[in-house]
Amino acid sequence: MRYNNITEGIFIKRPNRFIAEVEIDGSIERVHVKNTGRLRELLKEGTPVLLEESDKPERKTRYSLIAVYKGSEIVNIDSQAPNKAAYEALKAGKIAEIGKPDAVKSEVTYGGSRFDLYYEKDGKKGFAEVKGVTLDVGGTARFPDAPTERGTKHVRELIKAKAEGYECSILFVIQMNNISLFEPNYDTDPKFAEALAEAAQNGVNVLAYDCVVDRDSMVLDGRVAVKIAETE
Repeated sequence: MRYNNITEGIFIKRPNRFIAEVEIDGSIERVHVKNTGRLRELLKEGTPVLLEESDKPERKTRYSLIAVYKGSEIVNIDSQAPNKAAYEALKAGKIAEIGKPDAVKSEVTYGGSRFDLYYEKDGKKGFAEVKGVTLDVGGTARFPDAPTERGTKHVRELIKAKAEGYECSILFVIQMNNISLFEPNYDTDPKFAEALAEAAQNGVNVLAYDCVVDRDSMVLDGRVAVKIAETE
């Protein structure tokens, strides 16, 4: 999953979910933020960021904000990147719990939802829903960073699909490296966390992978341990 025309800037502020002001080469630019999450722990004034310059002159914003420096590490914040990275990894057989499928499709409708990935392998059919994760709390990645009714709905649909005979997984793509654990964010969205626990109890695979993130790319790396039960 690769970008083109990358440049660096300094984050100034975020007037709304879709727009940020970034200093680029001494000038303040209004740029598109490719993530509607809160990102409060990442987007702080003075933080170095990475942007992709658009090749479409008709766009209202010339740049898109795709990643943030957290110390020496890069955290990808592009909400479209996890699906692309997961598709590439699944197709190449790099998601160990699934293996190498015979066929892979993206954005496939099931019931009232549209799952990110559909695959066929050894005569079986399966769905995988991908969730990008940008929140790191002391080496533990958490999702979501804001309540997500849509995410809970997807988990419920996966439970239903599993009951109807499909292989089902929810894949948390952690958009950074050096993460030791993934867990649902009970404090922010207990309903999502409860649905995830129910999914695991009903045979839905709950998977987490971190990523190698560079200036112009993001690739799935290794499995990360998952802890679903809430800490007492």
